[in-house]
Amino acid sequence: MNAPMLSRPVGIHVANLDDPIERARIGAYVHDHKHGTPFHLPAWSAAVAKGCGQKSHYLVAEKGNGEIAGVMPLTECSSPLFGKALVSAGFGVGGGILADKPDAVAMLAEASWALAGKLNCPTMEVRGGPLPGPEWHVDTERYQGFERALAADDEAELLAIPRKQRAEVRKSLSNDLDVSTGCHLEDAQTHYAVYAEMVRNLGTPVFPRTLFSEVLREFGKSSDILIVRHRGVAVSSVLSLYWKGTVYPYWGGGTAAARALRANDRMYFELMRHARERGCTRFDFGRSKTGTGPAAYKKTWGFEPQPLTYYERTADGEKPRDASPLNPKYRLQIAVWKRLPLWAANAVGPFISKGLG
Repeated sequence: MNAPMLSRPVGIHVANLDDPIERARIGAYVHDHKHGTPFHLPAWSAAVAKGCGQKSHYLVAEKGNGEIAGVMPLTECSSPLFGKALVSAGFGVGGGILADKPDAVAMLAEASWALAGKLNCPTMEVRGGPLPGPEWHVDTERYQGFERALAADDEAELLAIPRKQRAEVRKSLSNDLDVSTGCHLEDAQTHYAVYAEMVRNLGTPVFPRTLFSEVLREFGKSSDILIVRHRGVAVSSVLSLYWKGTVYPYWGGGTAAARALRANDRMYFELMRHARERGCTRFDFGRSKTGTGPAAYKKTWGFEPQPLTYYERTADGEKPRDASPLNPKYRLQIAVWKRLPLWAANAVGPFISKGLG
């Protein structure tokens, strides 16, 4: 008589991510689920919480026999500039509800919206996963994802890249550039300096240094940094995650000198080689806003864009937050930010960006 109850979710709790046993059982569930991503892992939520000072609320649905029926990583993002939002998953391109059956999806969606109300978060943003419910706005137009299989070797990889970009990669291979990979403190410091300069040049605030260091610490051997140097000076760098045969180049870019050197082209091609050596078979180029330069650049590498499905729900009478740098109201701020001395942008930027989520 009790068998049906044992197979259905009967309760939801907020996981204690400081408990190694709880983290291990959640991690195993995420790993075994076909739709699991690095952003569903407790390691991601813990890194974001410690790295940005934003609180994690990791929901777990359980069956009557104690087995996990579904999970939902949530980050409570609070900013004096952009307001409050409950985000799944905070600072990730993916996340959302990860569950076995529709009843678990419904329970997690209901519990997450109730939690948003309790935390005075007028907006919820869910990046991926199944539709939480009919009350949620569905957006399939703002962001695109780029992912494809890795080729068997360097020559096959070059042939997989469209002709024009292939020529750029070949030129980058002939330039005087040195490539290294690692995840030591010196690598992290070098990467942050390159990344901080890049985002300042784009007019956006840099994330806190601790976000990068905590992601590296939490993911351990499932993460690393690839650095491209010209005459001993770092010009491009990317921090990548590795998950179930896929490499995720997550935070990467180059300094002002990188473009003439084609260092970014070299960086991504070398990462493809490095990922193959690690046993990866797929390359996830991440998300880009539809119609932007980064989206066009990824297409030149032979990646076909796929729409990403995001969901949003806003309390009655409230307006959804919009922290996108494409919002025209931020045009002046972006222009000013590009002119800031790098030391000033690095000092102020983390206080702004940690509330973006």
